[in-house]
Amino acid sequence: MAAAARPVRTTAVTEAGARAAAGDPALSLAHGRCPHCGAPVEGAADSFCCAGCEGAYAIIRGAGLERYYADREAYAPRPEGAASGWASVPTTPCDDGAMEARLMVDGLRCASCVWLVERVLEGAPGVRSATVSYASGRAALRWDPRVTDLPALAGRIAALGYRPRALGEERRADRALMIRFGAATFLSLNIMGFYDVLYLGWIRGMDAQWQALFQWVSLALATPIALWCAAPFYEGAIAGLRRRVLHMDLPIALGVALMYLHGVVQTIRLGETYLDSLGMLVAALLGGRLLESRGRRRAAEAATMLAAQAPRTARRARDGIVEEVPVTALRAGDTIDVGTGEELPADGVVTHGRGLVRMALVTGEAEPVPVSEGSAVVGGTLLADGAISVRVEAVGAGTVLHRMAAQLEAAADRGMRPSAADRIAPAFTAATLLVALLTLGAWWWLAGAGEAIGNAVAVLVVACPCALALSQPLAGAAGLGAAARRGLLLRDADALLELGRANVAALDKTGTVTQGAMTVTLADDATLRIAAGLERYSGHPIARAIVAEATARGIPLPTGTDVAEEPGRGIAGTVDGRRWQLRSGAPGAGTVELVAEDGGTRPIRLGDAIRPDAADAVDALRRDGLEVALLTGDHEEPARRIAGACGIAELRWRATPEDKVAWVQARRARGDVVLFAGDGVNDAPALATADVGIAMGTGAATSVLAAAGVISAPSLAPLLAGRRAARAAERAIRFNQRLSIGYNVGAVALAAAGLVNPLVAALLMPLSSSAVIWGAARVEALVRREEQGP
Repeated sequence: MAAAARPVRTTAVTEAGARAAAGDPALSLAHGRCPHCGAPVEGAADSFCCAGCEGAYAIIRGAGLERYYADREAYAPRPEGAASGWASVPTTPCDDGAMEARLMVDGLRCASCVWLVERVLEGAPGVRSATVSYASGRAALRWDPRVTDLPALAGRIAALGYRPRALGEERRADRALMIRFGAATFLSLNIMGFYDVLYLGWIRGMDAQWQALFQWVSLALATPIALWCAAPFYEGAIAGLRRRVLHMDLPIALGVALMYLHGVVQTIRLGETYLDSLGMLVAALLGGRLLESRGRRRAAEAATMLAAQAPRTARRARDGIVEEVPVTALRAGDTIDVGTGEELPADGVVTHGRGLVRMALVTGEAEPVPVSEGSAVVGGTLLADGAISVRVEAVGAGTVLHRMAAQLEAAADRGMRPSAADRIAPAFTAATLLVALLTLGAWWWLAGAGEAIGNAVAVLVVACPCALALSQPLAGAAGLGAAARRGLLLRDADALLELGRANVAALDKTGTVTQGAMTVTLADDATLRIAAGLERYSGHPIARAIVAEATARGIPLPTGTDVAEEPGRGIAGTVDGRRWQLRSGAPGAGTVELVAEDGGTRPIRLGDAIRPDAADAVDALRRDGLEVALLTGDHEEPARRIAGACGIAELRWRATPEDKVAWVQARRARGDVVLFAGDGVNDAPALATADVGIAMGTGAATSVLAAAGVISAPSLAPLLAGRRAARAAERAIRFNQRLSIGYNVGAVALAAAGLVNPLVAALLMPLSSSAVIWGAARVEALVRREEQGP
């Protein structure tokens, strides 16, 4: 919204001015400035610069959020009209009828900005939830489409002075930071040109008028660098002091200010100055911050851009015609053809053909998996051999790949609990200031003001507590990405590190250790043939299991006649001219009985098949230092059978949800760190109670929501992969912290001794953060090294 030609005056404005005149701290109005955005205005302090700022103030005041003006650390940006095109932004329907969307919010300058946007959105009609991440600038919105829509909510954000944008634009670099960096670089290069002449003049002699001219021109060029280009460091330092926190920008801000004031005084006195070093110092620091920002964004993109792995087009078969269409045009029920070397564009089930699919993107396994008719396949995976037709079951946001990306994106948005490094940073800043003060005093006494100021500034600049603070978040993000690539999606880095510390693993049986589907475990072919003849037209789970087993054995299915199914009792009919009945066996025995008309019975044992890798996974977890227990609500006999087959010694059968929670609480009370893995609705309480709960991706939605992580593959192997990723992240964190502490101690000592000048210090400081980024990038290599073994 463009500014009005004249200041806007309304009753609300007049009231605001009266409150300001009365000393109301909630407004902090400066004479001649817009109360909302701080733009200069003509007239009294109760004038807004434009109708947009007046409207933003009215929204904030109407929502009862005036405390924002007291808590904010900077003026709000001037409101602009919301960009068009919001109607085309993808939204996700929810089961309860609500809609969800995620978007970027530019202009968030402090925690108060986040608080204000969240509160204003939550107070809007129809909004059910709104969360904003200051770290990533992303907002997650959930609303009732009958009451409001995304364009209205975007407009509400824009009315406050912040700029909402669609996701996908977040890779653009910080424009303001780039402009400051460019200006500082250009001006400092010009200053260095004048200083080349000044240095020659100081060595060989120069007329006073020319020296004064060059120094005053250099001061004029250095002034915008010190006052505008370095503004981000001043803002960070002042924001920290307002909150009584020694911000890591404080030593930098003091160093720049000290060099500039020294330059002003020395220019007046025609003495030696460090304005060339000041210019290069600010340019180097801004460049380092820009590179650091890009490095963090790349680290996050490595974990959150998995969805980009999916192909953009697909070959859809319809009415005998195969056409190439965008993936966005696919719908559930469509049939697509995939050939050797092609990536699957969507999730689905193979309807024709067979082949080998590389599932490494989802499961982490390098070996191809054979697929044939009836096999489930995942979008983004590669068909290494063969040709298949696939019935599409999920596209876009519904695919496994996109769900993985969404899980990791949510994890990136969440904050982490303060680490030891975060608590050390303020004390480190205080120590840096003390060392700089002692350096200033000692060198002033030994060599005068010039040497003292240069060395003190070098101490302030070379110290880098930010590297300490970055150690855990960057390594944690890299660990999350490594675990995700191996089929384990974790909510945040805290859950990852907790997984690495676990010493007890409690596993649910059905759907976790087993496949969660009924199968025939014992029956002779003749019995199975007759039972399949009765059950071939039934949709009961037992019927499906019997027919599937007969088909797998290659048994031709006979046709039953006079078949009658009685719910709860069984099924009866005629096969091969004889009358048969299939009924349940003894309770808890896991059997059905095929009863002939003469009274003879033939048993068929049914059960839940153990996952093929369950025994190996349990053994690997035990060798990794975990005590493994099986908790199940099933009967004793199948529970003992499954536990024995998997090599699990500790067993609890007929366990209710309350029993599972009690078991977890008891182990935690003993000091154990408990990992619980389950998939059912009844597992949700235990998942939430455990130190780290892991849900099977095929399980109930309730269990997934209650868990700290989700296994996307039908396997327990990702649990071990997650522990490897946790250990690698832990090692990277310790390496980063030792590296940062060693760098800071050594660099500060050298600067205090006068061996590092301010410009070299400015070049050294970003190296510390770059080393931390490099340390985090080693996480994937560490995981692969452990996977390969000694």
